[in-house]
Amino acid sequence: MISTRVTLTAAFVAGLVAVTVTLFLAVLAARNDAVYHDIALYAAAQGDLAARVITDAEKAEGNVMATSDTALIALLSPNVVNRLQALPGYIVVVDTMGRAVYRSTDVMRLQGSDMATLQTQLRGLPSSGEALIFTLDSLQEKVLFVSHSLAGNASGLSRIASGAVATRASTIPREYLLDALVIVPLIIGAAGIGAFLILGRTQRQLSEITTEVAAITDGRSLHRRLALSDESTDFADLVTTLNAMISRLETSFAGLRRFTADASHELKTPLTVLRADVERAMMDSGHQTDRMIALEEALQEVRRMTDLVESLLTLARADEGRFDLHREPVELGPLVQEVYETALILGEAQGVTVNLPFTADVIVMGDRTRLRQLFLNLVTNAIKYTPAGGKVELGVGRHPDNVTFAVRDTGIGISAADFPHIFERFWRADRVRSRMSERGGFGLGLAISQWIAQAHGGTLTASSRLGRGSLFTVTLPLASD
Repeated sequence: MISTRVTLTAAFVAGLVAVTVTLFLAVLAARNDAVYHDIALYAAAQGDLAARVITDAEKAEGNVMATSDTALIALLSPNVVNRLQALPGYIVVVDTMGRAVYRSTDVMRLQGSDMATLQTQLRGLPSSGEALIFTLDSLQEKVLFVSHSLAGNASGLSRIASGAVATRASTIPREYLLDALVIVPLIIGAAGIGAFLILGRTQRQLSEITTEVAAITDGRSLHRRLALSDESTDFADLVTTLNAMISRLETSFAGLRRFTADASHELKTPLTVLRADVERAMMDSGHQTDRMIALEEALQEVRRMTDLVESLLTLARADEGRFDLHREPVELGPLVQEVYETALILGEAQGVTVNLPFTADVIVMGDRTRLRQLFLNLVTNAIKYTPAGGKVELGVGRHPDNVTFAVRDTGIGISAADFPHIFERFWRADRVRSRMSERGGFGLGLAISQWIAQAHGGTLTASSRLGRGSLFTVTLPLASD
């Protein structure tokens, strides 16, 4: 397979050849036009000289035509002919009858066929202002003729046709051939070699970047970053983008490892307890009461692991976008009232006062089950982390474009160092861990709550101060009329 380096070099050389050929043809065409213009000016100047000779002769002699009665065709006087023969080039003087009364020496050298061609062409030559080019076969030349009018001439003359050889206009000069056949190919060859070498340097840089990326993205070296050397400055944007991608991969892998470790830790404890309870229940020496207690504890651990697995499955499906919400109009008033009644029971058991100071009758488009889960997660967390004698308030507020559900507590709060991590999976602050039972929660509730809010087109925000409680606010869009 042809490498990219060779392909790009070939494309560059082909483009350079096309541009060079086009430029050469354009220069050659411009040169030919200039040469033809110069030849036409020269021929016109010769015609002007011939006209001046005839005009001067008329002023001096009167009639410039020969007076011999023996001539069958009128001719110019010998004196005028001698003066005109001093002018080089092809000159023909024509009278008003269309007859050639004078032909220069170059015209007289033409053979019969060329003479006939000349006479025929001169009949179609415009009176003035335009040029006519035709080929003389006997001389192997092209001649450009220009007409000069003699209107008002007293001797009965009509015009002068003056011509010059134009063969050199159609021939390529030797220096042009030297440039086209020698110098230009050398330049194109040097440019192609230079492009090949430059592309080789670029290819080496890309190969180095590819090798470094392959070494980094093996899953064990994601802490490394691509170095931006002086040679790779041309790929600064690429290196920066790759480093940003590797940083995101490192974060994702670290989160995955942390997630796996936390999930293993959360499952290890209940499995250990479950195994101990089952072993205790299977002992023959145990009393029936102890056996039932062991089985009940085992059942609780099974339920706890079931909740954990369901939470993990929910987050996994949410990450893959395979969790469908059953959207329908949901009245938040009755839903919040239901959550409030549940919160009263939970708060009474913890010695926490739960209030619903305000609510609003609003409708949102959403999944009622998931919204209830969202609200209960926030209320349960508020009650769990509020000491006995504290207070939890929840309420619903209506706004022009959205609706908010807020939960405020007077609990232990969250420190500034821990606050950025509250929505991370399996995260629980050390203070909370020391206060609560190790099996009091999994650290997935807020992560699931945030996903439910975002899946409904809303947001979940929080504010908290250590020792002064927390405020969690869910913002959801209103249902259209």
